[in-house]
Amino acid sequence: MLQSNDATKPSFTPSTPNQLTPVKTMTSPIEQATIGRTVVIKGEISGNESLYIDGRVEGSVTFKDHRVTVGRNGVVQANISAREVVIMGKVTGNVECSDRVDIRSEGTLTGDVVSARISVEDGAMLRGSVQLNPTEQKQDKSHDAPKAMAAAAGKN
Repeated sequence: MLQSNDATKPSFTPSTPNQLTPVKTMTSPIEQATIGRTVVIKGEISGNESLYIDGRVEGSVTFKDHRVTVGRNGVVQANISAREVVIMGKVTGNVECSDRVDIRSEGTLTGDVVSARISVEDGAMLRGSVQLNPTEQKQDKSHDAPKAMAAAAGKN
């Protein structure tokens, strides 16, 4: 006779995780310095990480290889030089970017812009001139590609 002996049966555990349980992924924290709402800085600011400004800055801001973000409460009276600038607050001064300037709907910029790209949302205010300089790497590659193809074809 067959008899069931539940005490000796091994319990089954699936080798795959439950699909309803979210998988936790580890992401590296974004290195970003922050200037808070009540902070006032007068002078030159520079660094090797991204910067978020929600306070008041007067002087110059230089973060050549990183992003500078002016928050909704941020008031900047300075020239800004960075890879990327996002403006949600008020900026008075010239902005120079190697990549892009992004002026959000609640942002205001009074000053000249020199950048490879610019984005101005509806409702944003921009007073000044804009000079767009496409990156030289893209220009060089687009001009050199046909020459390289022709040279390769001529060698055969």
